[in-house]
Amino acid sequence: MKHAGPAALDTLAVLIGSIRERGELKEPRPGVFYRKGKAFLHFHEDAAGLFADLRVSTEWERFRVSEQAERTKFLAILDRSL
Repeated sequence: MKHAGPAALDTLAVLIGSIRERGELKEPRPGVFYRKGKAFLHFHEDAAGLFADLRVSTEWERFRVSEQAERTKFLAILDRSL
């Protein structure tokens, strides 16, 4: 599964905009977020859809974010992880 390219990130623009509003995250590259100096969130794309990899505690967890309902659920999970 490859990291999300520019077209995939454009598809996720509203979601990424919502993530950018969370002040404690830094975005050194489009769609790649760090928290407290550690990689925290990034996106992938493949034939199965769009996915977010989120560091929950010390482990990475993958969440599907292809549909709006999935994105809404993901933002709630993200907020609990901050």
